[in-house]
Amino acid sequence: MRFIYDLITGKLPTMTETFTPHNELETRLVSLQEGRLDGKAFMQTLLDEQLFMPVEDEKEEIQGFQKSTRAKPLTLETEDGARVLILFTSPERAKSFVANIPGYNGGLLAEVSWILQRIGSGIGIAINPGHEVGLDLEEDMVEQLIHMNAARSTDNQSSA
Repeated sequence: MRFIYDLITGKLPTMTETFTPHNELETRLVSLQEGRLDGKAFMQTLLDEQLFMPVEDEKEEIQGFQKSTRAKPLTLETEDGARVLILFTSPERAKSFVANIPGYNGGLLAEVSWILQRIGSGIGIAINPGHEVGLDLEEDMVEQLIHMNAARSTDNQSSA
């Protein structure tokens, strides 16, 4: 998957600032990228995390109020035609990215499991595009996460 930030700005971001983790998820992402955390273990814990999903603002908006019951999340298309859902580890991480995309000033925090139940197949996910620490998940990995999440939900219902 081509670096998503490049698709928006036409250039690669400059990594002049040192990435300082602001939450446990970001700390685990750093560990994953440095090879100190197993990928499967990370994916298991990712299902319980909350991510920030930029959503399109409505036209006649009231400050901070979403009228629609169906938020339109930020998705982009890569050069090769793949659709990618854009997510961030916190609202603060999204600010510089969405500044280049009109209409996406708002967003919501949602559990990854909830997001996976609603996105369907055929889409990739980019977490923290434009930042030194992030994660790109190809369509097949997202599909595996969807199945992992569904199996876990089934297991939880069986044991209840």
